[in-house]
Amino acid sequence: MHYKISVLVFIRNEVGEFLMIQREKAPNKGLWSPIGGKLEMGSGESPHECAVRETFEEIGLRIDSSQLHLFCMIAEKAYEGSNHWLMFLFDCRASISKLPETIDEGRFSFFSRESIETIPIPETDREGLWTIYDKHRNGFVSARANCTPDQPLKIIIEQAVDGA
Repeated sequence: MHYKISVLVFIRNEVGEFLMIQREKAPNKGLWSPIGGKLEMGSGESPHECAVRETFEEIGLRIDSSQLHLFCMIAEKAYEGSNHWLMFLFDCRASISKLPETIDEGRFSFFSRESIETIPIPETDREGLWTIYDKHRNGFVSARANCTPDQPLKIIIEQAVDGA
């Protein structure tokens, strides 16, 4: 299995609800997640540049890297038994004022943090990423996850630095 590199961008509206996309494509087809996508490795794109690009491409919000806080880097082993992922998670300091229109990647909705627990989301998000967001969004955490099929999901925090 090869590694793929991706970003997720956690964006809220003006009342603090999270913007989520219900994915139309694999991985995570039919599930809700923050926006994001894969790095354009051929061009030498950085994770910050990818987050800026994906934010504009998916929701039309123009931001720059100063409006992003990298709060997590997580290595997922054998996600869905098909790939390893190195993911960079960003908290966007800019808010979005209205719901974006549906795109070929999926449709959008806003959810309160509490309601995210009741919608279909990837198991790794439910078991790890949202917990990491809740505890470390103002700091930084490095983690790894064993997502090998037919084994229990195991997420290990390698290092965490609390933010102010």
